[in-house]
Amino acid sequence: MRKPSLSKSRCSRRIAIGMAGAALTGLVLAPQALAADQLKAPRPYVFNYDWNNHLSLGGGHFTVGGRVYVDVKLNSGATHFRKWVTARPGQRNPGGTFHIETNIPASCPGDKNGYARGYDQATDTWAVRLPVSICVRFD
Repeated sequence: MRKPSLSKSRCSRRIAIGMAGAALTGLVLAPQALAADQLKAPRPYVFNYDWNNHLSLGGGHFTVGGRVYVDVKLNSGATHFRKWVTARPGQRNPGGTFHIETNIPASCPGDKNGYARGYDQATDTWAVRLPVSICVRFD
């Protein structure tokens, strides 16, 4: 049998040790990176539905027991509804949730001329703007 030369043997060992070191480093650092991603809380969200012929809003991923500021505005910035509510544990929505009926009529014809948002006071985080239709009376 032929014996491998000494230089090839050393080179193979260096490569094998280098690969083992890289794999070990990956195993040590990967759980830390994974844990950091898992600790990042999802952003709160707001959704709308009709109830009693009014625009109603709900939301999820808020802080359970925390205060949530609900705001409905026209795209021009004029406020049509605002209220502080407390986020409760949700049965269907993740995290702290809220459900609120506004005084804005539901099913307005036309384009979505406004938006609704929720602000989680505990995390200082706004939910993404939800486009909504706001009925505006012209007298």
